[in-house]
Amino acid sequence: MLAGRFLVGLGLGVGPPVASLYVAEVSPAHVRGTYGSLIQIATCLGLMAALVIGIPVKNIVGWWRVCFWVSTIPAAILALAMMFCVESPHWLYKRGKLAEAEFEFERLLGSSHVKSAMLELSKSDRGDETESVKISELLHGRHSRVVFIGATLFALQQLSGINAVFYFSSTVFRRAGVSSNLANVFIGIANLTGSIVALVLMDKLGRKVLLHWSFFGMVMYLTY
Repeated sequence: MLAGRFLVGLGLGVGPPVASLYVAEVSPAHVRGTYGSLIQIATCLGLMAALVIGIPVKNIVGWWRVCFWVSTIPAAILALAMMFCVESPHWLYKRGKLAEAEFEFERLLGSSHVKSAMLELSKSDRGDETESVKISELLHGRHSRVVFIGATLFALQQLSGINAVFYFSSTVFRRAGVSSNLANVFIGIANLTGSIVALVLMDKLGRKVLLHWSFFGMVMYLTY
């Protein structure tokens, strides 16, 4: 059980950041934030689907096994569907595969936008260094500030208690005398609503503004 949980944890830890990076690299710049937000929307829908499936089968002996096997279906579909997805033009460009990058841009944007996309990619890549980065540089070198900011944001997000809400909400609401099924559904709806708001505002306000306001809202709530 612990080994399985470890493997699932690896998938959950690596999957969302890599998926977000991939979506950002294959999306047009003017809708990049919106498309990236769709990953969170999919996560919210997955949580609500788990509730819809889990609530009716909870009286079955070994009900968690039913939920486990059902969850393998979307995972298998994703694994198979990714075989047909395009390669990231950014990734190909970084490795000097310019012809392949142009081909993927043509598949994504159309032939009329290939030159402009390659020009934008060359401008964004200008000045980037291609040599490998040592692990020590991530902690004490020139990249340490970026690593510190990124790690701190993730840590603050987790310390805000969102995982505790999802994992233990049933127990908390049950002890408070509230129907845990109904409460969990509303938690899923609140999460989905917030994600839709972010989806609409992402490319209009930018990530930094939304990040500031979301943390400000969490601080106000925890203070209250």
